[in-house]
This record gives sequence, structure tokens and C-alpha cells, in this order.
Amino acid sequence: MRKILLPISILLGIFVSSQEVNVEKLAVDTTKVWSIQAQNTLMLNQAAFSNWIGGGANNVGWLAGVNYNLTYEKGKYLWENVIVLGYGQNNTKGVGTRKTQDVINLSTNFGKEFMKNWYLSAGASLQSQFAAGYEDGNNPAAAKISNFMAPGFVNVGVGVTYRPNDNFTMTLRPANARMTFVMDEDLQKAGIYGLKNDGDSMLFQFGFLGTAIYKMKLMENVSLINTGSVFSNYIDHPERLVLSYGAVLNMKINKFISTNITLDVLYDHNQIQKTQLKQTLGVGFAYNIDNGVKRSERKDNQSWLKK
Repeated sequence: MRKILLPISILLGIFVSSQEVNVEKLAVDTTKVWSIQAQNTLMLNQAAFSNWIGGGANNVGWLAGVNYNLTYEKGKYLWENVIVLGYGQNNTKGVGTRKTQDVINLSTNFGKEFMKNWYLSAGASLQSQFAAGYEDGNNPAAAKISNFMAPGFVNVGVGVTYRPNDNFTMTLRPANARMTFVMDEDLQKAGIYGLKNDGDSMLFQFGFLGTAIYKMKLMENVSLINTGSVFSNYIDHPERLVLSYGAVLNMKINKFISTNITLDVLYDHNQIQKTQLKQTLGVGFAYNIDNGVKRSERKDNQSWLKK
């Protein structure tokens, strides 16, 4: 009997060990390295009047946008990608169609950790718009002041990134090239967007760029995303800082309906020597994606964008 039990025991031991190895291997193989957090929105607004003594003009508007944050993290490597696209229009009786939102904002940043939460990093970004903009409230009959890639801002640089958790990321680039493209020939005039000569299509600057993003969960189903940046040009007038701040307040009613309030503040001496301000409010359909990665102990604060 012992002669029979001994080989059986050995075989069972080998089988159990192989299962443990397979489970461990499976756990490693299935560990996710990508985190996807996103919001897709379609906001609608409408007003109609008939014999209304208080007055008013019939109007209908819409605003669509996507906001994606795709993060790769494995070992000492971190790769963050942000995609923000938005466009909206409003049609008012007697006035016509005007755009109310127009934004293209793409960025990528790759880094390798050299000490806890700090990464040597390199990245690039693009900011522009989809359609032409005009004076007098985007009136097509007025003078054109902007267009697709006019301006278009491209930043490429190296520096360090600090990321203590999923809710806060700060990048400091002491070596950053900033190129302002003006691809619309009607706008290629000296002085516009900092162009030096008539016919120029690009302005090159080199300096320091600092960016930060901070996500806050204010309460259940209410989140606030803050973004900010500062740029100083070493080559010419480093004191003329390009400053920007953006905020997106999302109040989710249910899985598919939410309210968004956005605020953007910008100061750029080369665009206009005044502070620029943009604010939007919309109620409509929203679909959130939160494929938060549970691969590390630091992933304990993914709840800011839960379904």
C-alpha cells in the first residue's frame, strides 16, 4: 500500500504545485497596465416663444465633447495621454448660427521613475480649434480672428513629473520648445499671435513650461477637475508669462444624464493683452468610462469618476 500511496502523493504534490504556479502566472499575465477614464457628453438647450410679452428669440443649441485620460503604468514607467475635444453651436432666430465651444487639446507624457513619485519625463502637446472664429460673437460677416491651426500651439520638452496618486500630476519642463502655428494665410500678418513678419506661418519660442492637473471629488456624483499651466520664453521677454487655468465641474444626475460647468481663463501677451475668459453650462447626456487599474496599492482613489 505504501508503495502505491508514495507515487500518488508525489503526483498530487506536483499537480498542486503546478496549479499554484499557473495561478500566480495567470495573476501576473492578467494584471492591467492601462487605466482609462473618460467622459463622453452631448448637451442640448432650446427655447421657444409665441406671443410672449416678455420677449425673446427662438433658439436651439448643442455641445458635444470627449475627455479621455489614458494612463500606462508598469514598474518604473509611466505614460499619460489626454484627449480633449469639444464643439458646440447655437442657432438663434434672426441672428443665425454661432459656435459656442471649439477646442482641441491633445497631450502625451512619458517618464521613468528615479525616486518615489518622481519621474524623468518627456512629452508633447497640441492645442487648437476645429473651425474659424470671428469678431462680434463669432459672426461670419465680421473679421476673422482664428481658424484651425491658426493659432495652433505645439509644445515639446523634457523635465520631471511628480505623481503621488491618480488625482494629482505636475510636470516641470525647464527645456521646452513652444511653436505657434498660423496656417491661415489671411491671418499671417506681423503682430498677430506674435508673428514677426507678414507671411510668417510659425513663431518659435524656447523656455520653461509647468503644467498640473488636480481632480477632486466634492461629494457623491460631483467632481471637479482643475488644470493649469505657465510658460516663460527664455528668448524674448521671459517676464511675459503665458498663464492658463481650466475647471470642469461635473454633477451627475444618473448614469446617462449630467450637468457640466466649465471655466477657462487665459492670458497670452501675443494673442491679446487682456485676460480671456470663457464659461459654459450644459445639461444633457453623458457616458462615463472608468476602467481604473487595480494593479498597485496606489490605486485607492479612482472613485472621482465612478459610474
